[in-house]
Amino acid sequence: MARQIPLEGVPMTPVCHILPAGTVLWRCHEARYAAGEFNPNVAHEFFKGSRFDPTGQDPYPYLYAALDPVTALSEVLLRSVEFGDAGVRLIPWAQASRYVLSALRTTADLSLVDLTTAEALAAVWQDDWLIDTEEYAGTRYWVRVIRERCPKVQGLWWTSKRCRPRRALQLFQDRCPEAPLDPRPQACLRLASADDVRAVNRLLAPLHALVSLPEE
Repeated sequence: MARQIPLEGVPMTPVCHILPAGTVLWRCHEARYAAGEFNPNVAHEFFKGSRFDPTGQDPYPYLYAALDPVTALSEVLLRSVEFGDAGVRLIPWAQASRYVLSALRTTADLSLVDLTTAEALAAVWQDDWLIDTEEYAGTRYWVRVIRERCPKVQGLWWTSKRCRPRRALQLFQDRCPEAPLDPRPQACLRLASADDVRAVNRLLAPLHALVSLPEE
């Protein structure tokens, strides 16, 4: 709810999703970060940044991921990409080549705030605005409210806007145990590689999307 003001004197009791130890996650991340490395950068309070990025009002390292590689790729590469004349969403290789698709495995149970149902959203005084709006200044503010009111939660769990009905998630490093993720180096695709781009395009094909191949 875009204009909802946080309630005072009322406890927030989120619905929590437990992500079990041993869960395989997929992350599409900039190549400058290691597979399990949390992003230490904070977004501006009002401009740029992603839906649930931290700001200077509540800085913490964070990591976005998904349960499958297609959702991880979609969350990063399909933002505001239009369908072309052939009915395909073309992602420029110059843009995609900065990224790596990595697999990781959780090393501990993690408690995430569930944002996937009307009931779960209502538990944090919200509705589908929180996971669908493009007004990211508001969503970043609301994550700060959730963290302030729910000090034990370790991240967020929601329905991907770009790959429904699959799930996306964010982890708060300051709430997670030490080394919560075990990278799986055998499952890694570097989008700077033409061969790996071909593998990524096979994953994206059902979504009518592809990364342009670098010139040979």
